[in-house]
Amino acid sequence: MKFSPSGINWYTFFNLPSAWWSGVRVTSLGATECEVKVRLNWFNKNPFRSMFWAIQGMAAELATAVLIMQAARNNKCTISMLVLNNKATFVKKAKGKIIFKCVSEGLIEQVFLKMQNAKEPQTLWLEATGIDEQGDVVSKFDFEWTLLLKN
Repeated sequence: MKFSPSGINWYTFFNLPSAWWSGVRVTSLGATECEVKVRLNWFNKNPFRSMFWAIQGMAAELATAVLIMQAARNNKCTISMLVLNNKATFVKKAKGKIIFKCVSEGLIEQVFLKMQNAKEPQTLWLEATGIDEQGDVVSKFDFEWTLLLKN
């Protein structure tokens, strides 16, 4: 897989079809930040005319997971990764286009160093914040990832 927004979006088409059909797309990927967008449509709405919370969760989780996957590739290692816990806060109805952004600020690199030196599983919390077209926060998701070095 080409590690770029388009490469990851192709990956979701084949490996995460529910995210793909819900409209979840990676739009930007940097060394320490990832942005994922999702737009309210007939497929991902709830009866209250806003985005279903699980769709927001998929977009937020992908924003955090992509940064971990990128770090594994950069460190030339194979890992097992699993969400151990998550917390979500909903601030306002999610309507229109929502951008979920995760900024790791070097935290992932520190965890990879610990994992490679200690040869033990490591955990880390990453946050993804969803912002609507007006610039308002609609939701925040925190994911506790557990990482295990496989090689």
